[in-house]
Amino acid sequence: MITNQVLLLLMLSVLWPSTALPFTTGNIENLFGKPESDGRVLQRSKRGWMWNQFFLLEEYTGNDHQYVGKLHSNMDKGDGTVKYVLTGDGAGTLFLIDEKSGDIHATKRLDREEKAMYTLHAKVLDRNTNAELEPDTEFNIKIHDINDNAPKFAKEIYFASVPEMSEVGTSVVTITASDADDQTYGNSAKLVYSILEGQPYFSVDSENGTIKTALPGMDREVKENYQVVIQAKDMAGQMGGLSGTTTVSITLSDVNDSPPRFANHSFRMAAVESTEIGGAVGRIKADDPDVGRNAEMEYTIVGGHDTFNIITDQMTQEGVVIIKKTLDYESKRDFEFKVEVTVEDVDEPPLFSMNPYIIEVHEDTAAGSFVGVVSARDPDADDKPVKYSIDRHTDLERLFNIDSVNGTITTLKALDREMSKWHNISVVATEINNPRQTTRVPVFIRVLDVNDNAPEFAMSYDTFVCENVKAGQLIQTISAVDTDEPLVGQHKFVFSISASNPNFTIVDREDNTANILTRRGGFSRREMSMYFLPVVISDNDYPIQSSTSTLIVRVCGCDSRGNMQSCNPEVLPFSDGLTTGALVAILLCVIILLMIVVLFAALRRQRKKEPLIISKEDVRDNVVSYNDEGGGEEDTQAFDIGTLRNPEVMETNKLRRDIIPEMLFPFRRTSPIKDNADVRDFINGRLQENDSDPTAPPYDSLATYAYEGTGSLAESLSSLESAATEGDQDYDYLSNWGPQFKKLAELYIGRSPDRET
Repeated sequence: MITNQVLLLLMLSVLWPSTALPFTTGNIENLFGKPESDGRVLQRSKRGWMWNQFFLLEEYTGNDHQYVGKLHSNMDKGDGTVKYVLTGDGAGTLFLIDEKSGDIHATKRLDREEKAMYTLHAKVLDRNTNAELEPDTEFNIKIHDINDNAPKFAKEIYFASVPEMSEVGTSVVTITASDADDQTYGNSAKLVYSILEGQPYFSVDSENGTIKTALPGMDREVKENYQVVIQAKDMAGQMGGLSGTTTVSITLSDVNDSPPRFANHSFRMAAVESTEIGGAVGRIKADDPDVGRNAEMEYTIVGGHDTFNIITDQMTQEGVVIIKKTLDYESKRDFEFKVEVTVEDVDEPPLFSMNPYIIEVHEDTAAGSFVGVVSARDPDADDKPVKYSIDRHTDLERLFNIDSVNGTITTLKALDREMSKWHNISVVATEINNPRQTTRVPVFIRVLDVNDNAPEFAMSYDTFVCENVKAGQLIQTISAVDTDEPLVGQHKFVFSISASNPNFTIVDREDNTANILTRRGGFSRREMSMYFLPVVISDNDYPIQSSTSTLIVRVCGCDSRGNMQSCNPEVLPFSDGLTTGALVAILLCVIILLMIVVLFAALRRQRKKEPLIISKEDVRDNVVSYNDEGGGEEDTQAFDIGTLRNPEVMETNKLRRDIIPEMLFPFRRTSPIKDNADVRDFINGRLQENDSDPTAPPYDSLATYAYEGTGSLAESLSSLESAATEGDQDYDYLSNWGPQFKKLAELYIGRSPDRET
């Protein structure tokens, strides 16, 4: 098992940006905990036999051979038979390893801006046989940033313009500098802009470098050009930060704010009588301090004239007086007229009040929220309407919308600063009366941060605690990250765990890191192989956000020096008794068996008894099928056994108790025979047989006694006793047998079937 000792360099670039501290064994104690009584230090291991990452400060100002870290294997007994081998990025050139001790050194100063991380591989070999004692393991050497790069502007001089007479706060231009230092760590690349020259005419936004007008009424005719010096300073503008400067040449663009004027109130010209029509008599010139199109003039004679006319020379902007009628000296020698000069108006596109616009909006604002307003006017006439639109090529995600009438920009979706801090869109203003006249302006929308993300672990930690550890031992140093921006300076995190935790405690180091310490000693893998430690991390912004991250702590077996050997739970034989796990397993088995027995008993109780008579379609007369035990002798009242008796028997019928009789007076059948001896004897005989039957069931049962009877008064109707021919027979006696034989008598006597008897 190989471990390594890592010297974590203390990064003090915030207070001392150009210095780095050398390291002593005290740093090892801070990382690995307090030394043992014999000076040994418990060391952590990760991913096999070593840490997967070392940290170095760039541009280290110490010795040329800078100490990086130490590799150590449990196979190394100190007798010189173990050899450490290093391969990968810069191995043998930038990084050297002592084959005997495992110490790693850097041979020269490293620059994070040149290469931020190096990937190397380490091996442990037997010096005599070159056999691998430990598997090849990969690890990284990460170069931590210091503030060694000053901010730089892309150009030494920038050129910009702004209309004269602009309102205070009108944006002129945005210039930004870049810093090669790490943007994600500390304030080494956090820039603050300031203006060194150019006051009081201009100002600069300290965060985004936007230059704005600061003085009202700046007149181009008074001063046209300004030189502004802008400085960008890192370390958030604190003392000791590095800075860079650039020059911005700002020109006031002309606005048609000066009317043309004649130098003299009167001009005198002479013309020859013989001058041809269209010939020039003379030239006059008006002065206009404006330039360009704002100085293009048009001359006219007030009220017109029948002899003279005036036109404008487009090259010189002079008024040329010409003759449009032949002159006659004898008729009229002098002419006098007034000339008016005006600046020729041309159709100009809309003009925005600012260029560009910089608008700020907080993240997480709901869709439809107000962002800002842009405004444009037609310089030709203030009453001409202008409509607004967003160039969708600059807003592909359709995050914003603009009111076409008043220029109000709103959100279509909620904005997330962690996804994008800036959104640059273009707004187009178009003249409604002349759609060909359009103007576009850039709108920079800055998404302001809202503390809506909780801090969390900076990385995934693989933490273990030795079984033979002592109380107060350091087992892990944790840190946190937060995607939100701090309100001021850097983030400030607070770490905590439950105060009632009997196993571990936490010590906040007040530098956004915390140490996890053991509260007790003597952990056992047999009792608990893994602990889940919830760590609460809170920030100090508003509103305060916090999250709970779980640190998994494995219990491992270690040697006397604290080097991890095995973290697998041990399966130990029984000694004094059953282990807790075995007792739990036995208890679960007993519970499962009890559940099976209860279920089996319940199923047996639900088994149904088979009824004596299964089918309800039984054809026997007066038989009632029921599923419960008999009710005693009263059950015989539910049916009539009269069918067992001879038709001669006359007995009063009994009403069934289980149904409602259909007739109030039941039908009574009479029989000429009174004696029922044969039926009684038959039933009594059968009853005695059933009572003495040893195989009879122990519950009430139904016995059916079928008795045909002793005979009939009609005697036998068999044809065997008939005469030879039917004609010799006399069947008149059938009429005396009663209505039951009416039909038979009619057939044999030969009477009509419909004849009344």
